[in-house]
Amino acid sequence: MLGMHRLALTLALLASTVSAWNTFVVPHTDGKDDTPPLAAALATGNYSANATILFAKGVKYNIFTPIKFPVFNNVEVRIEGNLSYPSDIATIQGIVGTSGFPGAWFTFSGGNNVTLRGSQDPQWGWVDGHGQAWWDAVQQTNRPHGWAFSKITNGVIRDMKLWKPIAWNFATSGSKNIHAFNNKIVAVSSTGSFPFNTDGFSAGGTDMLFENNHIQNGDDCLTVGSGAKNIVFKNSYCRGGHGLSIGSLGKGGSVADVQNVFDGTPPVDVKRASVMNCVLQKDALYAARFKSWTGGNGLARNVTWKNIAFENVMFPVPRPNSTSTNNTHVQDFLFENFVGTINDKPGYVEGSCVSDPCWYAVPGATGKEVAILDLYPNTATNIVVKHVLATTETWSPVRVMCNASTITSDVGFKCWNGLYIPTKAGLL
Repeated sequence: MLGMHRLALTLALLASTVSAWNTFVVPHTDGKDDTPPLAAALATGNYSANATILFAKGVKYNIFTPIKFPVFNNVEVRIEGNLSYPSDIATIQGIVGTSGFPGAWFTFSGGNNVTLRGSQDPQWGWVDGHGQAWWDAVQQTNRPHGWAFSKITNGVIRDMKLWKPIAWNFATSGSKNIHAFNNKIVAVSSTGSFPFNTDGFSAGGTDMLFENNHIQNGDDCLTVGSGAKNIVFKNSYCRGGHGLSIGSLGKGGSVADVQNVFDGTPPVDVKRASVMNCVLQKDALYAARFKSWTGGNGLARNVTWKNIAFENVMFPVPRPNSTSTNNTHVQDFLFENFVGTINDKPGYVEGSCVSDPCWYAVPGATGKEVAILDLYPNTATNIVVKHVLATTETWSPVRVMCNASTITSDVGFKCWNGLYIPTKAGLL
């Protein structure tokens, strides 16, 4: 009898839990903006907790004005239909230029246990930014960011598919314990114009895992900003952009702080993070890099780039950009297991080059360098490049650039401007 009572109580609790979950199917009207009816539903407060917000499969939604979600608790936003930005550049610029623009076309205001889920159906769940027109016009005024997944604790971004975004894609500023996986970003021009600033993921929080993502773009595949800690990026594919980046840090003299970034196999030390098995293929500018602003301050430490395969990359391990004593200092950087080919083809110019010399030009470089450590004295500690296997596209000998007067320890290769010669630290 007692067992039956417990069963009845359990079923009652289950029923109350199920009944408390709300689902809102976003309505659609052909030719109209579908944001206002969604905004009206969100304003009721009925879908801020224990709810699903569903963009239904088979529906082509018009997101002609930005969506700003409220603070959520136990909410899933599910993108099963196709979403479209306005195709008109001037319309978007007018919205972005107003004082009320939230900063991104899709903004999450914060919350706990929040999921942004796309679709695994190859035909549905796409978000079309109509970026091609912007790239063709080289239009960089009043561009919106895409998805601000901000101030979320315990969040998931999965199965999202972005088609020709205008510029920046996902940002996780101020969030904690985020898992982003199985997402696809296709920022590829069909006319030869360049998709400027189409960064994939901008990690700006703590305790984040990015894995099994596919990114084709024209800027950083991953960028880790100031304040980020315990970031892992692994088992992903990056093509055509600027690789995996720490920074830029220290803009305007600000104090930067980045710790525990690991790109590779899961680290033994829980204070270290990784990018693992990340393939950078076809005309990428960088494989993995650190970048900071001259005059910046602060510290970036415990950063590991590991198990990186690259093809046709101009700068596999580029300079940390520590060019003054006030620059952000770098400490405990490891570049390990880099394998691939260096693009040293004569006359090649990467798509983001709009000046002469190009913004990425390194004085004295031959284009055959697998590593460039252009450091300033007392700004870098314990940088090691190890287990590197690289060839050039022209089959010329692989070289390095390194100023021996700026280092106090073995960087893994002979520190000079010359042939790549591994040292003890580079072979262990």
